[in-house]
Amino acid sequence: MALLHGGQLQQVAKQYNIPPSDWIDVSTGIAPISYPIPIIPLSVWQQLPQQNPDLIAAAQQYYQCSQLMITNGSQAIIKALPALYRQKNAESQDVYLPERGYKEHAHAWKNAGYNLHFYQEFLPEMSEILPNSVLVIINPNNPTGQFFNGQVIAQYQERLKLINGLLVLDEAFIDVVPGNQSYYNQLENSHSLVLRSFGKFFGLAGIRIGFLVANGYWCGAFKELLGPWQINGPAQLIAQHALQDTSWQTRQKDTLTRLRIAQEHMLRQAFPQIILREINGCNLFLTLSFHQQDTAKKLYHLLCQQGVYCRLADEQDTLRFGITTEELLERLTLACRQAYQQLT
Repeated sequence: MALLHGGQLQQVAKQYNIPPSDWIDVSTGIAPISYPIPIIPLSVWQQLPQQNPDLIAAAQQYYQCSQLMITNGSQAIIKALPALYRQKNAESQDVYLPERGYKEHAHAWKNAGYNLHFYQEFLPEMSEILPNSVLVIINPNNPTGQFFNGQVIAQYQERLKLINGLLVLDEAFIDVVPGNQSYYNQLENSHSLVLRSFGKFFGLAGIRIGFLVANGYWCGAFKELLGPWQINGPAQLIAQHALQDTSWQTRQKDTLTRLRIAQEHMLRQAFPQIILREINGCNLFLTLSFHQQDTAKKLYHLLCQQGVYCRLADEQDTLRFGITTEELLERLTLACRQAYQQLT
């Protein structure tokens, strides 16, 4: 069964009988400001997509790594990894994952027959991780915002190497973490993989590009499995320009920081401490938890009735708001205040 995600605006709009054009969609962690699309030569549309060496070079510079492969979004890697890893390590049968996080990870490992072990705020005790196991870390975590520093991750990588395991780092949102503290430049063996998303920070999720940072073995294995023409030519050209445009990247980080601060302040004003427990997240999303478990579900429906689509957690106890623009913040503010008034 397919999992539900944010971004299902057509379905939600039909459910609440409000035209899609009348909604504020803050259901995803995708930047509300997109990289401007460059002029794309006609030949790029006409030809089969070849691997673009300029894009490879731009990605290696941006991610500060020597080896990577371009994918049709991180999802392709997440889905294919369990079966590939079982071919490499037939003794592997256990995977450790965050209890709250991107559910497609657990979905893929479960479908492949692995035993799932969930951890919460803290990573599992290293001494308790079983031999040949897989450890998945989402850094920063979506939706909790939890972030583990490089020193902690290095310790787990060494442990997994000793027990013939695998470390999987999903860094889909790390572009907006101050200092961009990725761990990819420390990878030296086949016991670690890093997943990077392009569409979230650059606001272009629709072109479906992701990157796998790994050694030659893993890059070769996934290329063999996924086959040619994974990424269309126009998408490759757009990504190349975006990854090379350091001035725009700096402006985007500054803008997202400013928008997040303003939106978090608004949410704290709209939902007072009498109902709001805490806000976590990063510069691409904010997750609200409440004192009463049913508050999130009630607020979700009250906001939808006003044409505001946020993300109700699978556990139905938190709300995640993507970051919106200055132009839409006033309307979002009024909707949140009205939802609180109706709730109380």
